[in-house]
Amino acid sequence: MYRKYTEILCDWKERSNRKPLVIRGARQVGKTYLIREWARKHFENYIELNFDETPSLNKLFVSDDVNAILQNISLQSDVEIVSGKTLIFLDEIQRAPELFAKLRYFYEKRSDIHVVVAGSLLDFMLSNHTFSMPVGRIEYLHMGPMDFKEYLVAAGAKRLHDYLCEYQIDMQIPKPVHDKLLTHLRTYMSIGGMPAAVREYIESNSPKQCEMELSSILNTYGDDFSKYQQKVDVDKLRLILDKVPGLVGKKLKYTDISRDDKSAKIKTGLNQLELARILYKVHHSAGNAPPLRAEKKERDYKLLFLDIGLLMRSLGLNILHLQEDNFLISNSGALTEQFIGQQWLSQQQSYDLPELYYWNREKTGTSAEVDYLFQIDGIIVPVEVKAGTTGSLKSLHVFAAEKQSPVAVRYNLCEPSVTEVTSRIPGKKQHTFKLLSLPLYLVSETERLLKQEG
Repeated sequence: MYRKYTEILCDWKERSNRKPLVIRGARQVGKTYLIREWARKHFENYIELNFDETPSLNKLFVSDDVNAILQNISLQSDVEIVSGKTLIFLDEIQRAPELFAKLRYFYEKRSDIHVVVAGSLLDFMLSNHTFSMPVGRIEYLHMGPMDFKEYLVAAGAKRLHDYLCEYQIDMQIPKPVHDKLLTHLRTYMSIGGMPAAVREYIESNSPKQCEMELSSILNTYGDDFSKYQQKVDVDKLRLILDKVPGLVGKKLKYTDISRDDKSAKIKTGLNQLELARILYKVHHSAGNAPPLRAEKKERDYKLLFLDIGLLMRSLGLNILHLQEDNFLISNSGALTEQFIGQQWLSQQQSYDLPELYYWNREKTGTSAEVDYLFQIDGIIVPVEVKAGTTGSLKSLHVFAAEKQSPVAVRYNLCEPSVTEVTSRIPGKKQHTFKLLSLPLYLVSETERLLKQEG
């Protein structure tokens, strides 16, 4: 299946200043499949060392002489290692974390050899390491589930994919095309972007088998933590994992997860699930000026799940029910926030640590909340998410008036439009800004369209 990360890998392959590439992402987002398929097309020789299946392979790296290590790898795999023509893939490296320190030698002494590293719970392992990290001698690729456009390609709708990529704001979307995109959107929002679930649904056309695949992935996450019982409270993580889907889109209170456990334990568990990339924190930012992280409030955040399909399965929702025509309208709020947040994470630079922000103001009688704040070319863009075709934009107006925002974005089910809107907030000077309204399926084109509008 097509993954946009292939283009990033091809660019990495040809760069003269290339470093060993570390792929970071949750379990089952397709890291291993991506590398195998890419290597098959772009390298003459391919060596894969899986340290979960064969932990003793770490003995190949006992030397600090990189040429001796390469000789050991070649002898063990019976594959010739040729400069520029061989890819070495070190998979499940979390089972041999001490090898991370050795990656520096590949960059310093043999940068002509292509080396890719991946592993499940890799971020979790890296947060508590005892080895010397090869700072400045490795680079990262942050990988997530398939986004909506990748799903379109997998579903055989490449023309719709290309149409979204080339869409201009002054183009009228024909209603049959709009309706077709909404149909695909409902399907994506019900099965999600986990590659195995997408493949199962497309190949079998069986919602039940797709649900079984999603349940299997969720169960695997719980089983994974059992391998690290000395470092984590497995029962606590499972409790949090069970509660989080019902809390998506809400400002988190630890008591929503458990009234019986100390907040410190819940906080630790949430941080561990975040490191495992099973959930993401959407932090409050004052949004006065970029960068958003400069005004980030650590204790004030909402939660997103890794994938909307996994979220639906966790909530026990039925795929066939989710694909009904009125689904997006009748299930507002959290589900569409999850979709937009997941897609926006996917649009960020693959070498940057993924991050999301929102804004809220909680004063007696004047509470307001903007679903997301996006930072685009030095401008803070407030974003409202609507599941249907209507809805108040009161909070968006409050933020725009307070921060003098030149532009704002609304996602809903309507066709695209650009309008000038004036905020009339009591006690504040009137403020006029541009409002870009986009259907949910155009979220990936937001930045491009905003730049075209100036």
